[in-house]
Amino acid sequence: MKKKDKKGQHFLIDRGVIERIASYAELKDDDRVLEIGPGTGNLTEVLAPRVSRVYAVEVDPDLAAKLNHRGIQVINADALEVELPDYNKIVSNLPYQISSKITYRLISRPFELAVLMYQREFAMRMTAPVGSERYGRLAMVVGHFCHAEILETVPKIAFRPVPPVNSAIIRLRPRLERPGVSAAKFMKITEGLFNNRRKKVKNALAALGTSQEILAELDSDLLEKRPEDLTSDEAALLAGALP
Repeated sequence: MKKKDKKGQHFLIDRGVIERIASYAELKDDDRVLEIGPGTGNLTEVLAPRVSRVYAVEVDPDLAAKLNHRGIQVINADALEVELPDYNKIVSNLPYQISSKITYRLISRPFELAVLMYQREFAMRMTAPVGSERYGRLAMVVGHFCHAEILETVPKIAFRPVPPVNSAIIRLRPRLERPGVSAAKFMKITEGLFNNRRKKVKNALAALGTSQEILAELDSDLLEKRPEDLTSDEAALLAGALP
C-alpha cells in the first residue's frame, strides 16, 4: 500500500517528533482529543494510552478500518463536513491541502489547546505580525481566536512519502478576552476585506455593500488603512460595528 492517502497526506514516521507532539499537548488522563487525518495511526497510538478518548477523523475508509487501537473512536468522514464530537484538545498532523479550511473551522469552536502540524510556510503565515509580507487573512483570523506559537521546524525526512518542503509544529491557545463579535460575522467580514486587500478599508467595505451612512459612523483612521494593515482586534471592532 502506498503511504499516501486519497487526500495526499504525508505520514509522520519520526518517533521522536511524535513523542514531542504528545508532550507539547500537555495531555491529561481525562482529555478528549480530536485528531484529524490520523492516517496510519502513528500519532494516534501514542495519544490513546495517555488520554480518556481519541476521536480520529479519517476520510479514507481503508485507513480508517485499520485504526483499531483501544481508546479510539474512529470517524470515517470528511473533517470539513462531519459533525465534530465533544473534545477539549486537538492534536493532528493535518492533511496540508485542507490547512486553511480546517484551521478556520477548528479555531472558531471551543477548545483548550491545539498542537498541529503544517507546512512550514503556512505556519509562518499563521503567525506573521501585522504589516509584514506574510501577514494576511490567515494570521488575522488566527490572531483573533488564538495565541499561536511555532514550537519547532520538522524536516521533510520525518515523513513518508517525503514531501517537497519542511513542516512546523504550532501550538494554539484560545484567547480568553477578545472583542465581542460573532465568529461567523468576523469570518465573513475578513473574507470580504481580503478579497479587496489592495483597496482602503472604507472602499473594501463599500464593495461589500456597506452604506455611506454606516461608514460615516466608523473609526475614520481604520477606514483609511488597507486590510493587511489592520490588527485582528481592529478588524473585529469594525465587524462588530457593522449591521
